[in-house]
Amino acid sequence: MDPTDIARWQFAIITVYHFLFVPITIGLTAIIAGYQTAWLRTRNPHWLRLVRFLGKLFLINFAIGVVTGIVQEFQFGMNWSDYSRFVGDIFGAPLAVEGLLAFFLESTFLGLWIFGWERLPEKVHLACIWLVHLGTVFSAYFILAANSWMQHPVGFAYNPDTGRAEMNDFAAVLLNKVQLVTFPHVLLSAYMTAAAFVVGVAFWNMRRHRDGTDDHRMYRSAVRTGALLVLVAGLGVAVTGDLQGKVMTEVQPMKMAAAEGLYETEAPASFSLFQLGTLDGSKETFAIKVPDLLSFLATGDPKAEVQGIDDLRAEYEETYGQDPGEKYYSAGDYTPVIPLTYWSFRLMIGLGLLAAAGAGVILWSTRRRARRAPGRRVLAIAVALPLLPLLANSFGWIFTEAGRQPWAVFGLMTTDLAVSPGVSAFEVIASLTVLTLLYGGLAVVEVRLLLTYIGRGADPMPEPPDDAAGSSDKPLAFAY
Repeated sequence: MDPTDIARWQFAIITVYHFLFVPITIGLTAIIAGYQTAWLRTRNPHWLRLVRFLGKLFLINFAIGVVTGIVQEFQFGMNWSDYSRFVGDIFGAPLAVEGLLAFFLESTFLGLWIFGWERLPEKVHLACIWLVHLGTVFSAYFILAANSWMQHPVGFAYNPDTGRAEMNDFAAVLLNKVQLVTFPHVLLSAYMTAAAFVVGVAFWNMRRHRDGTDDHRMYRSAVRTGALLVLVAGLGVAVTGDLQGKVMTEVQPMKMAAAEGLYETEAPASFSLFQLGTLDGSKETFAIKVPDLLSFLATGDPKAEVQGIDDLRAEYEETYGQDPGEKYYSAGDYTPVIPLTYWSFRLMIGLGLLAAAGAGVILWSTRRRARRAPGRRVLAIAVALPLLPLLANSFGWIFTEAGRQPWAVFGLMTTDLAVSPGVSAFEVIASLTVLTLLYGGLAVVEVRLLLTYIGRGADPMPEPPDDAAGSSDKPLAFAY
């Protein structure tokens, strides 16, 4: 077996698994901070109970996310040493800033928030959770800056003596045009995902309490604010996704052509709603298309030309040569896997649209003047809702990375040349097996903990502190 293919599977599994936790962590810190701000302004105990309830779910998610994120970084040194050597000067800076600034901000103020209940002044305690959210946002920015450089390398010079890309403009790396459209798109999708998670959790608990009770009203508030946030963030995801598509067409035209299964250059180009092709992804056999729409989405002009796969392949062969990696390469390798790229792009968009539609149904069914309580069908939508944007995120990353192939760094280094040359297939299989078993175990722990705390629901409103009691008699801020 080819160790490169196994290493690619391993990195894909680790990356997709880790990214299940990231959007919930980013978005949930903002929602918790928003609820805590609402409590401080209104003194409505519902908001405080929701803060404490969602805070426990967030901490479970955060802990597993940190573990899987650390493993991801080990991957670069273990299976991708040639890649690490080539991009080390570029990747080192944003990853170092992410660790020293963003993660430091997250972990420090998260600790203060967890143990600062009734010990810190209320406004200082509130500032802690907002700073945790700020840390998650900074973390996302620097990680995405590193990834955006792989999509569109800027701010560097190639040193032929060392065979490495060396950074000469850090600002250009941080302000990469790909980064400027990717970051808001990912951030808004994180808000959408976390809001859908809140809707699912709150709706489940709302159904367990009789209408008119305090608990029912509290969970209903969470359901409606969450559903509204899904719709607002979803609208932002659509707008930033459109901007991202235009930049992608400019810097990686093959990725856009592969996303649409567009083999021949067209002007104007049609948007493919559904397409079937040959099993090797080399030719279209059947398609349903919307005229002119792809030209508008790709360029902003409904009559503009969009380059097709066949023309781009010939252009890449002329630009980069027919055999750039020597023993690893053939001319046809300039084309990504078309079926994977095409369907992951549609699943990303389709699942996001389904999530927005589901949030709309839930918002309508929980309005004050609704004639009947939400039934089982709405419950099924609410329970499924957290999974829709979560899967949309995963397919979005699969599309982003698969559509760049065969490049690890676009135009500079192929994925085949990035893998560690001294790692055998047996070693990669062994590490893949161990990590898959470990991640499977972590998934069981995560799901069991989440279901346990979701089932318990929000704790009753805490009693006012008894000044006569010693600090050792006070309840813990968070305990199993």
